[in-house]
Amino acid sequence: MFKVDLNSDLGESFGSYTIGMDHAIIPYVSSVNIACGWHAGDPLVMAETVKSAMENGAGLGAHPGYPDLMGFGRRNLAVTPAEVKAYTLYQLGALQAFVKAAKGNLQHLKPHGAMYNMAATDAKLAQAIAEAIYEAAPEVILLGLANSEMIKAGKGIGLKVAQEVFADRAYQANGTLVPRSQPGAVIHDPEEAIARVVRMVKQGEVTAITGETVEMKADSICVHGDNPEAVEFVKRIRSTLESEGVAVTALRNVIG
Repeated sequence: MFKVDLNSDLGESFGSYTIGMDHAIIPYVSSVNIACGWHAGDPLVMAETVKSAMENGAGLGAHPGYPDLMGFGRRNLAVTPAEVKAYTLYQLGALQAFVKAAKGNLQHLKPHGAMYNMAATDAKLAQAIAEAIYEAAPEVILLGLANSEMIKAGKGIGLKVAQEVFADRAYQANGTLVPRSQPGAVIHDPEEAIARVVRMVKQGEVTAITGETVEMKADSICVHGDNPEAVEFVKRIRSTLESEGVAVTALRNVIG
C-alpha cells in the first residue's frame, strides 16, 4: 500500500497579526511545521500550535528560518554555515521546550523559505542543518526537498530523512522548484495539481516546466492553508489520495 504524509507550515501568526487558517487546516494534514519565532510566530503562538496539533494527532515539526520577520524569511541572506547551524540549533531548542512541556515528541525539522531553498543546492549549508539536528536531537527526521543537498547531508550524517514534494509548485529539470518570481512557478489549476500529486506519490515522477520527466520520491506533500480556497484544495488532495488507495499518515509512519 502507498503511504504519504501531508504537511503544512503553521504557527506563523505573531502579536496582533493573524496569518493563515491553522485551525481549519490542521484536521486535514498529518504533520505540521511550526514557525519558531524568527521568520514568523511568537512564544504564545508556538505553544498554542503545539497544543492544537497534538489534539488533532498531527506529527510535530520545527520550522526554523532566517531572522527576517520583515521578509517572512523568504529573502536570501549572506550567511555562513556556522551561522545556519546556530540558527537551526537555537530555533530547534525553542520548539523542543514547548513540545516537552506539552508531553509530546518532536517528529521532524523542516527549514523555511530562503534557508530551505539555499540549503537545497548548497552542500555546506545543508551539512550545517544536518549537523545541528544530529547533535541536538538525532532522533528527529530531516524533511527536505526531494533529491536535494539536504537529503544527501542528512543521509550522510546518519539522520532519518524524508523527501518532500509540493502540490502547487512547478519544478525545474534539475528537480528544484521554479522560483516564485518566474511565470508558471505556482500551479493554480486544482485538477492539474492534484493529478501531479497522485503521479508523484504512485509513480515517483513529475513533469518539469520545460517538459522533462523528473524522478522523485514523495514521502511528504507540502500543502498550504492560508485561505479558504487552499483549505478546500487540501481536502480534495486528501480525499483523492485516499480514493486512489494511498494512506495519509504522519511522517514517522511513512519512513519507519
